[in-house]
Amino acid sequence: MKTNQAVVQNDQVAVGNKQIVQKRVVKKPMVKARIRPAVRPKPILKAKLKIVKKAKKKKEKKPFILFFHLSNKEKMFFARRMEMMLRTGMHVLDSLLKLREQTESPAFLKVLDQTILDVRSGQFLYVGLGRFKNKFGEFFINVVRVGEISGTLADSFKYLAEELRKKQELASKVRGAMIYPAVILVATIGITGVLIFFIFPRVIPIFESMKVELPLATVILITIAETLLNYGLYIFAGIAAFFVFLRMLLKIPKIKMAWHKFFLIIPFVNKLVIAVNVISFGRTMALLLKSGVKIVEALNTTADTLANRAYRREIIRAAAHVRQGGTIAEYLETRPRYFPKVFSQMIEVGENTGTLSETAIFLANFYEEELDGSTKALSTILEPLLLVGMGLTVSFIALAILLPIFQITSSVGR
Repeated sequence: MKTNQAVVQNDQVAVGNKQIVQKRVVKKPMVKARIRPAVRPKPILKAKLKIVKKAKKKKEKKPFILFFHLSNKEKMFFARRMEMMLRTGMHVLDSLLKLREQTESPAFLKVLDQTILDVRSGQFLYVGLGRFKNKFGEFFINVVRVGEISGTLADSFKYLAEELRKKQELASKVRGAMIYPAVILVATIGITGVLIFFIFPRVIPIFESMKVELPLATVILITIAETLLNYGLYIFAGIAAFFVFLRMLLKIPKIKMAWHKFFLIIPFVNKLVIAVNVISFGRTMALLLKSGVKIVEALNTTADTLANRAYRREIIRAAAHVRQGGTIAEYLETRPRYFPKVFSQMIEVGENTGTLSETAIFLANFYEEELDGSTKALSTILEPLLLVGMGLTVSFIALAILLPIFQITSSVGR
């Protein structure tokens, strides 16, 4: 940096007998100013700054999730919170940001982060959620899309939350009917295992040393016990391999279709399968039609929500029949194995009167009540059967152990 400095000098000039003092400004040459160098951070301070930056980066780093699954509970939480916040007047983006603060699930955070980016860039919410169609399902995305386009997004989320709750209750009812029988079955296997693997091996040497002719029940039990003790590991490995192989086979569409059809042949179980699928069909159709979805699109979307492949195929065929100018009831009446006659007749009434959505929800509620009765009846039938089976198994093992002891004591008495 250069600076100019001006200095005032006095010059004396003689004018006659007088001397006049004149002031003259003299500029000094430009001099380079010294600038103090900036204080550089010490190496220790630099190191500390790097450590702090790295720590911040580590905190901001998001968990890497390769495979993730969204539970029914998480989707229900999302729908309920979104409905509540949208009804208060919040925008979609603000609702998503607020929901992100409330969420602890790493899987759901991944979904929300991507959806927030899409919405922030100007995309519709259903487009952002559509990236995770395999997690939410076609039904969920379709209802959000209809709600967003029609301006009734809060209502759509309310319907979704209610539908997810009812589906969860339905699954809980079916599982609840099987809890008590499962407990009895596990108890039977546990008692049998203790007797065979711990009690019986200690008794066998006594029987062999006495050289007494053993009863048939004891011989059978000894054979079973020796087989399990010697080859038990291979047997369990074979059972596990069989289930893995079966699971792989069920990934083949034709085999999975045959497997789902098989459940429709089993007595009593087929009633449960029909009820579950008819309830899902009725609820989903009603919700989509109320949201303004066209009937063919509603049928195809409903088909995607059903787990049973046989029912999925039938509803897709019904959609094709409607596209060609027919009615849903006309096709359902030709498939009495899948759709009860009452169901088809009520759907026809709904189509003729223009109240198909109301009729579908009525039928769903009607068959849900029937399912409640069926699950209770199933539990009532299975409980005594399993108790009898448990009693017979334990009695057989007890007799196999006690009969030789009675023989030994009677022979010693003689």
